[in-house]
Amino acid sequence: MTREPVPISESLNAVIRSLRNDSPSSASPSDAAGKMASQMGGVFGRWTEAVGDAVAAHVTPLKLDGSTLIVEVDDPAWATQLRFLETALKQRLLEVAGAKIDTIEARVRRF
Repeated sequence: MTREPVPISESLNAVIRSLRNDSPSSASPSDAAGKMASQMGGVFGRWTEAVGDAVAAHVTPLKLDGSTLIVEVDDPAWATQLRFLETALKQRLLEVAGAKIDTIEARVRRF
């Protein structure tokens, strides 16, 4: 049996539904899972565009958990810097990635 390619958004929707134990019959691309998949794709796929080269060089998105974005920073100073930039970064992520982020949590990378 040959399978046709599936859009990544459809695949992400299925993964998110399975993690949330949602039934596939109740889901459509416009449902909450579809919106979350779209936001994830925007945040992770357009990270550098949204936050800029300087921030992207030191800050990496790890997980989008609802409206909380968990990021990894390469130095404790960047965790502090993120607190100053948080409002601007949340606005840029909304504009560029379509993701409404309420909180950004920074974790310092362990070497």
